Amino acid sequence: MEIEPLSRYTLNAVVDLVLELWPDCTFDEELQNYTRLIGSENDGCYLAKAGESYMAFVHVSRRHDYVEGSVALPVAYIEGIYVKRLYRKQGVAKKLIQAAEDWAKQKGLTQIASDTEITNITSIDFHKKAGFEEVERIVCFIKDIH
Repeated sequence: MEIEPLSRYTLNAVVDLVLELWPDCTFDEELQNYTRLIGSENDGCYLAKAGESYMAFVHVSRRHDYVEGSVALPVAYIEGIYVKRLYRKQGVAKKLIQAAEDWAKQKGLTQIASDTEITNITSIDFHKKAGFEEVERIVCFIKDIH
């Protein structure tokens, strides 16, 4: 398995993975989003590859706004991480988290944060096994104003 940074050569591969994670998104929209990440000072994106197939990705950013549980800003933030089902529980995500942490250290950041939906038990378990500490749970609301 190889971990490689996002490049113009891997754009389609990362977008395909993004659409597996977030199927309500569109290819064109995500292609545009991830094209902006190439060479970004505030975002890093890494893909895991086995042979010629890409099996996973992580997108990490530098957030300057408040992040629950953080004690120092800016903070590295896992915006998305995904491993194809066939490759789960094989250490792929662990290597991607390490790549994100290495990116953060290069930027002088001392903490890395992430989030998931309160009902996503699989993701919560993954984060805990990856060394993340749960710091808060929230329920969000919205109301239309007529």
